[in-house]
Amino acid sequence: MTEKARTAAPLRREHMPTDYSISLAKYTGRGTPEEQRIPDNFGPNQSMRGFEETYQNIIDYIVRITYKIWEDRDVEYIADTYAANSEVFDDYGLQHGCQKIISDTHHTTSAFTDIQLIADEVVWAGDDEIGYHTSHRTLIRGTNDGESKYGPATNKPVDVLVIANCVALENEIFLEHVLYNNSSMLQQLGHDLTELVPKLAADPFPGWPRTDKTWDALRNSTRPVRPISIAQPIAGFDVDRFARSTIDALWNQRNSEHLSAAYAPDFPFDGPTDRKFSGIVSYQALLNSVLTAFPDLEVQVDEVYWMGNDADGYLTSERWSAQGTHSGDGVYGEPTGKPVQIWGITQHHIVNGRIVREWLLFNELDLMMQIAK
Repeated sequence: MTEKARTAAPLRREHMPTDYSISLAKYTGRGTPEEQRIPDNFGPNQSMRGFEETYQNIIDYIVRITYKIWEDRDVEYIADTYAANSEVFDDYGLQHGCQKIISDTHHTTSAFTDIQLIADEVVWAGDDEIGYHTSHRTLIRGTNDGESKYGPATNKPVDVLVIANCVALENEIFLEHVLYNNSSMLQQLGHDLTELVPKLAADPFPGWPRTDKTWDALRNSTRPVRPISIAQPIAGFDVDRFARSTIDALWNQRNSEHLSAAYAPDFPFDGPTDRKFSGIVSYQALLNSVLTAFPDLEVQVDEVYWMGNDADGYLTSERWSAQGTHSGDGVYGEPTGKPVQIWGITQHHIVNGRIVREWLLFNELDLMMQIAK
């Protein structure tokens, strides 16, 4: 009998780091002449009960296991750092167990033999009792010089944004929500999505399509019964309240005026399917394109955590999910009337109460497949 997977407990306000003493920038020396992807000094000690002694803190753990697995090609090390019964929600649904992750990683390293996974940011919260929650923003770079599940080698390079939200205890990641921005990768490989998506939908990979049970599990894992801003209210700027109210105002209330209040005018944006732009006008166009295609879209915020303070600014991770109906024209073609499930992860950099940069990924390739099937 398979052992039941751990359940991730929701975070509370006291689990949010209030400074950047343990951060990716401090770890790598980002922006200094001494910058290193894997530094000689692994940073300040943090309580890491049950983790291998070599890891000094949660940033060190996330960055070094990623490098060891992908770039040192120690793929079997996944069995030491992912629970045997881990649950990984990705673009294609729910993947069970570390052996599936090992198999998928071998496949990818064979298709991209020079692959690099470069840490771009790690937002973390929690501790070694409730579990460390990490939102790891990564840049995948490599050349498709081997056959993949998408077809023969194209010998084209890719530069793809990934965001992986993990929960780890005692040296094991047991829960992960990860978006690989597969639609961007396929476009960079030279595939025409309008031709490829129907083929993928007709013969989907294991894990897709999701069941209602899996969808509910995706949305509710780590989700607090009551938002932190309600369960633990504070005076002054509240990251949880700000994040939730911003997503609700833009996506559910369709309140475009909130953009000017919540965002710096020329903030940079990185998103799915090679979307990269700056400014409120372009962001409004993105919102309009999605909401026109799914006029009844309803978004819920599943989890918010953050690090920082009012003086130094905040880095946030917001995981969200939505349901709607493809009943409008636009970016996804003529309306099909198909019900859809969308889920995403957003990271924000907030300074003086306004968003000065955003990274957003959602399951766009899967969304296209839902419409096409």
